[in-house]
Amino acid sequence: MGINEDRRAGRGGTTRRTLLSATAVTAGVAASAPLAAAPASAADDAPSPGRPARPQQPDKQLRQLLREIDPKRIEATIQKLVSFGTRHTLSSQTDPVRGIGAARDWLLAQFQAIAATSGGRMTVAAQSFVQPVASRIPTPTTITNIVATLQGQATPGRTYVVSGHYDSRVTDVMNFTSDAPGADDDGSGVAVALELARLFATRPTEATIVFTTVAGEEQGLYGSAFQAAQYKAATVDIQGVISNDIVGSSTADDGTRNPHVVRLFADGVPPTETAQEAAVRRAVGGEVDSPTRQLARFAQEVAQNEETDMRVRVIYRRDRYLRASDHVSYLQNGYPGMRFTEPVEDFAHEHQDTRVENGKQFGDLIEFCDFDYIARVAKVNACVLWSLAQAPGTPKNVKIDTSMLTNQTTLLWDRGTEADLAGYEVVVRETTAPTWTTVIPVGDVTTVTLNISKDNVFFGVRAVDRDGHHSPVAFPVPG
Repeated sequence: MGINEDRRAGRGGTTRRTLLSATAVTAGVAASAPLAAAPASAADDAPSPGRPARPQQPDKQLRQLLREIDPKRIEATIQKLVSFGTRHTLSSQTDPVRGIGAARDWLLAQFQAIAATSGGRMTVAAQSFVQPVASRIPTPTTITNIVATLQGQATPGRTYVVSGHYDSRVTDVMNFTSDAPGADDDGSGVAVALELARLFATRPTEATIVFTTVAGEEQGLYGSAFQAAQYKAATVDIQGVISNDIVGSSTADDGTRNPHVVRLFADGVPPTETAQEAAVRRAVGGEVDSPTRQLARFAQEVAQNEETDMRVRVIYRRDRYLRASDHVSYLQNGYPGMRFTEPVEDFAHEHQDTRVENGKQFGDLIEFCDFDYIARVAKVNACVLWSLAQAPGTPKNVKIDTSMLTNQTTLLWDRGTEADLAGYEVVVRETTAPTWTTVIPVGDVTTVTLNISKDNVFFGVRAVDRDGHHSPVAFPVPG
């Protein structure tokens, strides 16, 4: 059944839904047959239901948005951030031209100017709090995050967050007086967030998007930790978080370049998972199917295309060794979060004091940034955010019926509330496959039974709207 049939199913009423559920059973392959995507064998003679999974291509509005991403604006943003000398969290908050306070005020003004173009849909706030004495915080210190919220027009309660951190540092993390340009780490991520806010502000989205630049990252993720906890306390339904941290250079410390790859780190086991939940995950084989990894698969699918000219290299880790970025704060509050970063870091320049040694410059200087590369990273982000915000939300309470020994599979989920919801698709893959390989449209239903053994493959459920936008996949739990 194609998308057009799926649309008709969305208007078919209870009788049509019942028929769809029944049809799904009879349309299935024999319970012992593998998926068509599996290696060829004599057992593959039985037809496979559904169709091969294919990437979702950018729609017309997204293509236009991508064409407007401007490397020159990105360069100007990073130049301005570098001009503040240092943006160390412990640096001056009152000097009008140097220190984190000057950077904070400039960013606030930039986001406010962008919000003025949104027709009232975007609001901007300086989210401040006093961080008590803690690791790398020797005295109580005010930390301020800049938060620009673009209100969704259809499902405003569903929210996605994109961030970069605007504080910087040198090798000595407690040195708040020396110049710390922070061009790559993380002026590049801030420039991406600001450029995306500019372009999204004039375009209505169905869901809410938060564009934020946070401080306190280098001292211990303090800004994002406060921000994520505030959202959690307010029970905000955040269905995806993107941290852009060190996305400014395509050149490694050995001089090699890889200008068309961006790494995407995606955690497996949520930090908030209970022992019981972990036991269930192990029992069903869902170690690589956390909400964050479903989000990463979605990002790779919608953003790896000719428009971005980028390969999204998904890495199944929370972050690099000895490192952590602001997505971790969201993970620790139960939200799915992931981190974009450049393909290979140049550790010879990152966090080093600004100096010249044997004719070679050191420090996180703007000279080492590749603005065309940052623009492509911004395009990747734009594809992910637009595709998330214009699609239905990820299905909730998805369960797989394990109450009986049977070679069939019954899945159940809650229906979404989106006005343009067309229906749902079941996705399938072999347990050894990294991505979903088969899509089975099932219509506007909340339960389906397939003639495929639940013991042999992995299943997921995703929502689809009338324009063909689909949500990230929800992995079922036994129920």
